[in-house]
Amino acid sequence: MAKPPATPPTATPTMLRRVNAGKVLGVLTRARVMTGTGLIEATGLTRATVHAVCNDLISMGWVVELDPGRTSVGRPSRRFEYNNNAGYVLGIDIGASKTTVLVSDLRGETVAKAGRSAAGVKTPVERTEIVHETVIEALASAEVSNEQVLVAGVGVAAPVDREGNILVDDEFWRRFDGDLAKRLTELHGWPVLLENDANLATLGEHWRGEARNIDDLVVLLAGERFGSGLMDSGRLLHGSRGGAGEMVFLKLIEGVGDTHGIARIARENGTAAVADPSVETSLRTLADGGEVTAEQVFSAAAGGDEVALGILQEIAARTARVIATVGILFNPELVVLGGAVAEAAAALLPDLEKHLAGYTSTPPRIAVSSLGDAIVSVGAVRHALNYVEQHALDLELGCRPD
Repeated sequence: MAKPPATPPTATPTMLRRVNAGKVLGVLTRARVMTGTGLIEATGLTRATVHAVCNDLISMGWVVELDPGRTSVGRPSRRFEYNNNAGYVLGIDIGASKTTVLVSDLRGETVAKAGRSAAGVKTPVERTEIVHETVIEALASAEVSNEQVLVAGVGVAAPVDREGNILVDDEFWRRFDGDLAKRLTELHGWPVLLENDANLATLGEHWRGEARNIDDLVVLLAGERFGSGLMDSGRLLHGSRGGAGEMVFLKLIEGVGDTHGIARIARENGTAAVADPSVETSLRTLADGGEVTAEQVFSAAAGGDEVALGILQEIAARTARVIATVGILFNPELVVLGGAVAEAAAALLPDLEKHLAGYTSTPPRIAVSSLGDAIVSVGAVRHALNYVEQHALDLELGCRPD
C-alpha cells in the first residue's frame, strides 16, 4: 500500500524570519551596497518585511546601515551593507596526501591559506593531528581566533549525504582517530560541515571558476582517481545515501576499466616506459633514476617527446570515454577537469574534443579549472558561507545548530 504524501512543515513566524534573513543576506553578500528598494526587487519581499529584517540584522551586527546621502526630492533611501567582518569561515580540503585550509571573510575573500603534506603519516592519530595543525597555522597567519570562526566546510574523499553524514563503514573514516567532524569541533569549538570533495569542487567552480552562470555542470576531479560532482539546475545531486557522482561504474566501461585518474595513469605509464631499456625517451633524464611524475610526462610531451606524447594520447582517449559516459547520463552543459592536474590537462583538450565528437552528437563543452589545487577548499568556503546565510540568526544568538 502506497504511503500518503508527507505533510509539508508549517511555516512558523520563526521559520519565516530565518528564511527572510537568509534571502536578504544572500543578496547583500553579493552586492557592495544595496538600497531598501534594491533589496525589495532582488528578494521579492515587501518593503515592511525588508526593513524589519534589516533592522534585526543591524542590531545583531550582520548588516551596517550607511549614510543615505543627500537627495533633492523626497525622503532619502536607506542604504545597507553586509558586515563582512562579523566573523570568518574556514574551507578545509582533506586530501589523501595533503590538507589545505583557507580562512575567509564573509564575502568569501581569502585572508590566509595553509597546507601540510600527509606524506609519511602512518596512524589515524597522526593524520588527525595534521588537519588540526594546519588549521592552527592558517588561523595564526590570519590572526583569527577560534571564537571568530562561525563554521568550517570540510571536503572529504567519501560519499556524504544531504545531512552531512558519511557511511560509518567508509574507508575514509578508518584513516582518522574517531569521528573527524566531532573531533575538530571538540578541538576548536566551531561547527563542521562535511561534504564530498567533488561536490565542493563543483560549488567552487560554479561560484568562482569556469562555470559561473552555468547551472547544469559536471566537475571531474581527475588526479589520482576520478570523482565527479553533479549540478542540475543549480542544485547539487547527492542521491539517497550520498553516492551520486561516485565513479566505480568506470570499472564496467570498455576502454576505461578502473577509476584511475589522469595523474596516476601518466605516472604509471611514464614509469613503465623508463623501465624498458629499449625505449628512448627524455623521461629517463627528467626522472633521474626516480619514479616518473605526471608533471614530467606533460613537460616531456610539451618538448616533443614521442613516448610522452603517446601517453597523453592514450590518456585523452580514455578520459574522453569517461566524459562521454557522464555526458550521456547527465547531459551537462559543461564538464570541468579539476584538481592538481588541471592546468597541465589543458594540453589534452584538442584530442578530448576530437574523441568526444565520435561518441555523441551533442558533446558537452570541456574546460579546465583555473582554481588549481584550491578547487575543493574554495568550494568548502562557499559551502560554509551558504550555511552562515541560512543560519545567521541562530549563529548571532549563539545557538549553533547541530
